Amino acid sequence: MRIENPTKQYKSDNHLVYSCQYHVIFCPKYRRAVLKGNVARRLGELILEKQEEYGYKLDMEVLPDHVHLLLDVNPKICVFRVVNRIKGYTSRILRKEFPELRSRLPTLWTHSKFIQ
Repeated sequence: MRIENPTKQYKSDNHLVYSCQYHVIFCPKYRRAVLKGNVARRLGELILEKQEEYGYKLDMEVLPDHVHLLLDVNPKICVFRVVNRIKGYTSRILRKEFPELRSRLPTLWTHSKFIQ
């Protein structure tokens, strides 16, 4: 039996061949619609900036009240930790660059996340 999808890209790492993609959703605190304009654009830049360092590839969509990521992560790396690192890094930088976020929200992101 062969399990193969010719359209899917597989990656390899020593003794492992994989294609692990996770659909991740997370929201700003109180689901406030603060991810608009310059904030949304800068969020996208920050997430793309850390791809190599955190070890992921992604597609993303930033909506005013939540973020969708399709993360392609090596299964040896814990996706939960990758998402937490993304949220921590983006929160710190965005709240520094956009003071209105600090005045409207006690923290940028909720603790919750959806990972499928």
